[in-house]
Amino acid sequence: MAYVITQNCCNDASCVVVCPVGCIHPRPDEPDFGTAEMLYIDAKTCIDCGACADACPVDAILPGNIRTEETEFYRAASDDFFGHHPQQPDWDRRLPLPVRGDAGGLRVAIVGSGAAGWYAAKDLLRHPGVEVHMFDRVPVPGGLIRHGVAPDHPDTKSVMRQFRWGREQEQRFSMHLGVEIGADLTHDDLTRHHHAVVYAHGATTERLLGVPGEQLPGVVGALGFVGWYNGHPDNADLAPELSGERVVVIGNGNVALDVARVITGDPNMLAHTDIADHALTALRSGAVREVVVLGRGGPAAASFTTPELHGLSQVPGLDVIVDPADLDGAPETPKTELLRLIAEREPTPGNKRIVLRFNVTADEILGEDRVTGVRVRCGDRVEEIDACLVVRAVGFLGAPMPGVPFDAERAIIPTVDARVVDADTPLAGVYATGWARRGPRGGIGSNRTCAEETVLAVLDDYAAGRLPTPTGGDIGYLLRGKRDRVVDKAGWAAIDESERAAGARSGRPRRKLTDAQEMLGAASSGRRRLPLWPLRHQMVPAKH
Repeated sequence: MAYVITQNCCNDASCVVVCPVGCIHPRPDEPDFGTAEMLYIDAKTCIDCGACADACPVDAILPGNIRTEETEFYRAASDDFFGHHPQQPDWDRRLPLPVRGDAGGLRVAIVGSGAAGWYAAKDLLRHPGVEVHMFDRVPVPGGLIRHGVAPDHPDTKSVMRQFRWGREQEQRFSMHLGVEIGADLTHDDLTRHHHAVVYAHGATTERLLGVPGEQLPGVVGALGFVGWYNGHPDNADLAPELSGERVVVIGNGNVALDVARVITGDPNMLAHTDIADHALTALRSGAVREVVVLGRGGPAAASFTTPELHGLSQVPGLDVIVDPADLDGAPETPKTELLRLIAEREPTPGNKRIVLRFNVTADEILGEDRVTGVRVRCGDRVEEIDACLVVRAVGFLGAPMPGVPFDAERAIIPTVDARVVDADTPLAGVYATGWARRGPRGGIGSNRTCAEETVLAVLDDYAAGRLPTPTGGDIGYLLRGKRDRVVDKAGWAAIDESERAAGARSGRPRRKLTDAQEMLGAASSGRRRLPLWPLRHQMVPAKH
């Protein structure tokens, strides 16, 4: 029987490349790819070879002989997709980009160690002779894979497993973690020491609501809250208020559902994940019984995906509450169909609850010294919802990088074909990928296609002689005075080993270090000391 793709789908299209009959869609070169909630396998074309399951980095693809409620739900979703997108005669296998023989000597800096940065590094290292240096402000790599994916989604985090390479490629790859561009190094430092610089640092700030009371204690952004329970060192001291019975989340994307699910989750289940210790302790002692998730639009326009909603509806001991009246007049879509099924369920006495509300606008956050609730408007009706905590989850924004052009209106680095532009003029050797380039759209896997486009631009420019020749040697020389707080590959390996060992002792995948100094202490056992003098480094001029 045909294989089926399930909730964990990361959309990175690794499966598309290996499918011998081209039955997985939408492909990155198809119009629906950018907006698709997930990828689908056409059961009528699949030959049951299993190549896609072997290639999937997050174990989202299951064989057809596994019949569960989950696989049947996603099998029906695939049938629905191909019912609206019938297999076309010109659909064939999407081949990987060829390995280039004209890239030897190319040296590239990547700023950011999240999915966008890792996909760019992986694609660059495929080509013989390319050298990659990765930089990140935080002492540990992973970006939102480590600090954004919910702890109860370990399969999604496993996307990092694909970013391992052979010895020869490993020798061409370096990490410089705990290095902030604009403080420890400048943009000009990077351009002097590399042929190309790729900015892949994501979206690091949040949209504001712009309502009275937003600055009250007890209002937190989703980025900070997610960082808190995932152990980001910037957010370890957040200490959100969880002593009341209700939390309100404003916004209804997948991040909002993650926040609601973690708050209402069973701490005994979370204790087997990599959730930060301080968050687990706070959730165990918390009193929250209900999370209300507010969406401004109707059910069909909800920002959460259907797979994420389905996963939420299957959590044991948790009731998802939807008012059937909210669905009156809503168009028939897979998402609204699932919402109707959820609305028909009877709540279970004693269960915690996540209440999904639609067509609701938050007008004011209430409280004197701290949050006590939210005043909302539903059409002509105004009501107040009591809450001990309000989580703002209305989207992320990019932030300026010192020395790099920035489009403040769109909150991205302006680019044309992945090349950074200043007043429409391309900056030689400067590129962007991921959310820094396109804004916070798409999940982890969407960064793969974006990175491929960026790397192709870098390689084409290098082959055409359009990149400047570096004038500096090993950039480690510039970091010699900061060597005690810079983490290299060996240092990260020591941190990783320390976290995994601590986790194994308590039946968890890892126990994250959440303090930067603790991270540096763990790294010191494996970190290579940075040189006090420039290393010899053969300079390879750009090709002309």
